[in-house]
Amino acid sequence: MFALQPGDPPAPTLALVAAVALHDSMRRVLPANAATKLQLKWPNDVLIDGAKLSGILLERTGDWIVLGIGVNVASHPELADRATTSLHALGATIDAEAFLETLAERVADGIRHWREHGIPAVTAIWLSHAHPAGTWLSVHLPDGERIEGAFETLDRDGALVLRLASGAARVIHAGDVFLI
Repeated sequence: MFALQPGDPPAPTLALVAAVALHDSMRRVLPANAATKLQLKWPNDVLIDGAKLSGILLERTGDWIVLGIGVNVASHPELADRATTSLHALGATIDAEAFLETLAERVADGIRHWREHGIPAVTAIWLSHAHPAGTWLSVHLPDGERIEGAFETLDRDGALVLRLASGAARVIHAGDVFLI
């Protein structure tokens, strides 16, 4: 856990920091043929060929942020609603403890970068590792609504900008996102 400091960027943008750190950590341990296929999916997943490798959760309590990161290192669950994989299944030989050390270093570096350069710098890195603009997404919103549209970009606060079939843009701040 760490405490937010005066002047820190908005707390929800830490999910982007963590995703960039995860992407970089995985790229360092995977064989080159797998590492080049890694993609970030807003706001909190790392995928390879559409299969989920990891997820991120943020919880805020007062001035404290708890950043939870789950990574399929040695194995992965079989899920009915999405494909999953693990670092070992992709050819990595690292154990969970060594991966945690790499990830902790990258997250610390990412937080320093976030604090020094702000969310636009983090967003630019995140976008360079994300699925391409135009990727069709299904978003399940917290109120139960389901919408579909094309990934356009992230707004200045790191929210998802989805281009609907009508041509309208919709900004999404929270929801479960699935590639279609």
